Amino acid sequence: MKAVGARLPRYDGMGHVTGHTRFVDDVRVPGMLWAKALRSPHHHAAIVHMDTSKAAAMPGVHTIVTWEDVPLLEYGHLSGLGIPADEPLLARDVVRYKGQPIALVAADDEETASAAAAAIEIEYEERPALLDVRLAFDEDAPKIHHWGNWYPHFEEEMDVRQIRKGNIDQAFEDADKIISGVYRSSAIEQAPVETQVGLAVPEPDGRLTIYSCTQALYFSLGVVAAHLEVPLNKVKIVGGTVGGGFGGKVDTATDTVIALAAQKTGRPVKWRWTREEEFLASSTRGPWHMEIIDAVTNDGWILGRKMLTLHDSGAYARFSPYGLTKHSFHHTGAYTIPNLHFDGYVVFTNRVPSTAMRGFGVTSISFAGETHMTRVANELGMDPYEIRLKNANRVGDTSPNRIRYTDPSTVDVVKAIANAEGRDLEPALAGMTRATRSGEMLPPHLVDQLDTSEGSH
Repeated sequence: MKAVGARLPRYDGMGHVTGHTRFVDDVRVPGMLWAKALRSPHHHAAIVHMDTSKAAAMPGVHTIVTWEDVPLLEYGHLSGLGIPADEPLLARDVVRYKGQPIALVAADDEETASAAAAAIEIEYEERPALLDVRLAFDEDAPKIHHWGNWYPHFEEEMDVRQIRKGNIDQAFEDADKIISGVYRSSAIEQAPVETQVGLAVPEPDGRLTIYSCTQALYFSLGVVAAHLEVPLNKVKIVGGTVGGGFGGKVDTATDTVIALAAQKTGRPVKWRWTREEEFLASSTRGPWHMEIIDAVTNDGWILGRKMLTLHDSGAYARFSPYGLTKHSFHHTGAYTIPNLHFDGYVVFTNRVPSTAMRGFGVTSISFAGETHMTRVANELGMDPYEIRLKNANRVGDTSPNRIRYTDPSTVDVVKAIANAEGRDLEPALAGMTRATRSGEMLPPHLVDQLDTSEGSH
């Protein structure tokens, strides 16, 4: 308990500021080869023909890994949770985003590997690309994914993540005003100081040791072993100090392919992405398109919300179904709205596949929800603090998926923000607490959503 509230030095701080911290890229082993990838120059194209013989014959080239070398070509990080895999480790017949890896060259040095990757003879048949989620549902939209243009494997094989709560039709009938807004967030590259990097070392006992910058060691261990079709005890992953990840290094970007190259050559193989590759081909925080329609009263109560979300997953699913699920559970934000109608789609486009980034799925709706709350306040001519405090989650209120709130912080946070801005709230607002609703804070439309049982569910 002596540490609570105390200023303690970081255990790794001295190494960071003196430059002595060892990152994955600092690991060197004797006989190490360097890897470079052949990547797609197109957003969407069929691979008509590929010939690696000329590149393989170049001096200093030790192996070229293609899809034919992968024991299990498709395996996803969430396959173990029942989310089907859809992304090949290396492209087979088609490329679906610019920068998608097709082959990996392992050579004596990076320059030779780059030259060999460029020397691979490949012929493409370019196809129409889909780059806007809003067009994915059009009849004439390009078909870019073998499942269709949106993810179809939610519970009971539904193609939409849905939330239904209360009576949305009655809420809109009872409303004084209907206030709508459309909000979009763009893709964001995590831009870690350390790019994607990994080193695979074949051991004398037949095991593989992989030095990895992954943020998720056990995810990566399972993914590598599954692709290679070997038991988990045949792979050892050594996590290094991660030079920035923020969610972008959960995708096991390098580890499996270099493991295959190490198996083929019997030599250690290292793959270090350039900064250009990081921006071109690493997964990003995905874009979101969010449409909100609220049924509100003139005195600032939100009776109901209809919402449509389109999440741009990029060319493959990866973690997007999970991200959209989190998004749906949080789509009312910090506020209690009793009547809900939410539809969310994971939409495929020919962009780089998206993945996690700080608050995956939640930051997008926080941006949209708070922006919309201010819009509602402006439309009603109300103080934006008042409308937030009235509708704020309180003890006993229930979430969109009917979970009872036991320790909500919305009221305290809103009041703290007002104080930080130097706003003097009216006594009625300043005196509000997160206590279970009663009196004026329990209008008829909120009675049925209230859960007065003790404890959490």
